[in-house]
Amino acid sequence: MQVLIVDYGMGNIASVQKALDSIGIKSIISNVVSDFESSDYIILPGVGSFRQGMENINKLGLDKILNNEIIIKKKPFLGICLGMQLIASFGKEHGITKGLGWIKGEVNKIEEINFRVPHLGWNNLNSVPSTFTEEFHNKDFYFIHSYHFEVENKKNIAAYVNYGKNYVAAVQNENIFATQFHPEKSQNEGIELIKKFINLYA
Repeated sequence: MQVLIVDYGMGNIASVQKALDSIGIKSIISNVVSDFESSDYIILPGVGSFRQGMENINKLGLDKILNNEIIIKKKPFLGICLGMQLIASFGKEHGITKGLGWIKGEVNKIEEINFRVPHLGWNNLNSVPSTFTEEFHNKDFYFIHSYHFEVENKKNIAAYVNYGKNYVAAVQNENIFATQFHPEKSQNEGIELIKKFINLYA
C-alpha cells in the first residue's frame, strides 16, 4: 500500500507525511504521473489562497492527473484544508477561480460576526450521522482558515463546525473525503481520523 501526498507548492506537506509515518503508513511526496498511477491513496493538503492553489495545479497538469485517478479510477482521496476547498466548483478569493469541481459548491470568505477571521485554533465537530466523521462527533480538531466551502448538496456534508454560525467542516462523496480542519495537527483524534480513511479501503 502506498499513499501519495500531492506536491503542488502550497505547503503543509511534511507534517502530513510525518503523521502517516507515525502510524506506519508508507507515503511519497510527488507530482509525477507515474507515482500517481502506482499509488493506492491520494492526499491533497495545502494552506494558502484558492487562486494560487489552482494555478499551481493547472500549471503542473495535475488537474488532469487527479481527475483520472480520483474520478475515473476511483482511488481514495483525502483533501485537507485548502485541499478540501479546491474540490469545489469555484472559489471567490482574489476573484472567481474555477476549482476541480468534484463536489458542487463555492468557497467564500467567513463572515465576521463578532468572531475574528481567520478561524484559528481548536473547535469541536458536529458530525453528520452515517458519514466518515460520525465517531468524531464533539471531538476537537485544529482549524486555520479564512474561507469556507458552501456545499450545494447537503448529502455531501460530513460535519459542521460552529464559529458564530455553522460552517462545513468535512465533506464526502463516494471515494472522496475532505476536511477543513488539519487532522495531522489534531493530535490523537486527527491520527485516528487518518487511520479511518486508510482503513475504509484497506
